[in-house]
Amino acid sequence: MSKTTIAGREFRSLSREKTIVLALLIQIVIAGFSSFLVVGLTSLYDPGAAADDVVVGVTGEETDALVAAAGEVDGLEVRRYDDRDAARAAFDANRVGATAHAERAEGRTAVRVTAPQASVRKTFIVVQVRAALEALERNERADRTASLANDPLSVPPSVDASPYFGFPYTVLVPTLVFLPVFIGGAVVVDSLTEEIERGTLTLLRVTPASLLDVVDGKAGVMAALTPLQVGLWIALLSANDIPVGNVAPILTIATALSALSVAFAAGLALVVPARQRAQLTYSFGMLAAFAATALLPEHPATTVARFAIDSPTLGTYAHLAGYVLASVVAVAAFRRWVRGVDAEALG
Repeated sequence: MSKTTIAGREFRSLSREKTIVLALLIQIVIAGFSSFLVVGLTSLYDPGAAADDVVVGVTGEETDALVAAAGEVDGLEVRRYDDRDAARAAFDANRVGATAHAERAEGRTAVRVTAPQASVRKTFIVVQVRAALEALERNERADRTASLANDPLSVPPSVDASPYFGFPYTVLVPTLVFLPVFIGGAVVVDSLTEEIERGTLTLLRVTPASLLDVVDGKAGVMAALTPLQVGLWIALLSANDIPVGNVAPILTIATALSALSVAFAAGLALVVPARQRAQLTYSFGMLAAFAATALLPEHPATTVARFAIDSPTLGTYAHLAGYVLASVVAVAAFRRWVRGVDAEALG
């Protein structure tokens, strides 16, 4: 039995895996109905899409400046109170969503904000108040430019950008790229450990196929399916008027990361042949790897987003090259290691 035959057998078996079919359906829904998801989820992602205004009770000697800044933020309403106790009472009675006390301290404007400790609406409030504070900072800088010894660079005027633009490229596209990568490795772990636990790996070795052929067939088919899935999701996004630029580099990233994940998964399955332990270790390992990527100069999600909006930098291409190089080295090292594994010891 050749590795091509094993890969075909593995591909046909995927349709019988209910978990895999469900994961694919979820991804199809996300990509196929992305326009509806963008409109619905952006109300959580960007409070400006919410219907109700955020009401903030303001106090302090710098109330006028804070009220003026808040007037520049859509969806934010302010109410003046004589003192902090009155504002706090209104906050406790849910008449205002937050309080802000602005005062002058050491030549600077200090603002102390009180917001709900834990609630879904807390996100709305914090982002809206932050926008008001940013407007206050801009106004303060503009008022003090006359006292500067040198003229500062002119700041480009703010523009009203759609809140629906950033969400697809910073959330949807990276999700649809990385989800097949994670699922592909999970399938490889499950498939190899199942062969070992059921003893069917012994039957495969009766054929002329070596252990490396078995691993190549099972891992290779998942590594090859990942870019195909990502390409399909990008096509569905485009059909929903969410164009994605630089498709080839994005598919290259997906292929490289998929090769890394399936190599890690296959090696883990051979080292930890117990199905549940291997799956748990794989999940924790992938989470740790994803967390470790935060140490990179550019996170993989940022790299994908930059390519998607057609705004890559030299650093973006350098990260792409790094992923490809890492995948080639990892796969070569893994295949060399598999050749030295004693297949008889696996059962």
